[in-house]
Amino acid sequence: MPEQLTQAIEALLFAAEGPLTAQRLAGILEAEPDVVVQLIAELSAQLEGRGLQVLELAGGYRLASRPEFAEHLRRLREPEPEKLTRPALEALTIIAYRQPITRPEIDAVRGVDSSGVLGTLLEKGLIHISGRKEAPGRPLLYQTTDHFLSCFGLNSVDDLPMLDPLRKLSERQLSLQPVPPAPSPGAVTGSAWAPGPALQPGTPEVGDVE
Repeated sequence: MPEQLTQAIEALLFAAEGPLTAQRLAGILEAEPDVVVQLIAELSAQLEGRGLQVLELAGGYRLASRPEFAEHLRRLREPEPEKLTRPALEALTIIAYRQPITRPEIDAVRGVDSSGVLGTLLEKGLIHISGRKEAPGRPLLYQTTDHFLSCFGLNSVDDLPMLDPLRKLSERQLSLQPVPPAPSPGAVTGSAWAPGPALQPGTPEVGDVE
């Protein structure tokens, strides 16, 4: 019977949102408060060398993790990083290297409409609207944000890998492949470049944004 009560106390302390007093536990278990205190001491001894401990707080008791595991718990509570899709990474790469840039210019490089991916990048705070271009229709201009720099481990856009299509770039750099300019009224004059493998940041991992 005492063993079962000890297990019940463990379950109650685990499920409780805050400290439970000996009197409260005694009422739930229909036992004497002195017996509950003794069983709590036994439970505390049983938990020695394990990840949990019994703490006496605010006149009551609660089950808590040990401080040496605080770093592991911090990582557990961190939100899972979101992965950017390849189209989003392509658009982000173009913006990073050619900013400020308009959507028609991005479309001309990618060869497809970029409205959806721009919305995603704006929502994640990786780009922002920096103004309008003095051109017919005054299209919006897009630039990267400080959050973009933080996510990709950069101090400034000057830290972006140098573009050199004449050599093979490493996995941690951006690879570009020349493509014919898209036959679009908004096409950019001169050479157009389409991103291959995505921009590779040092930390966090490729495409991970919080």
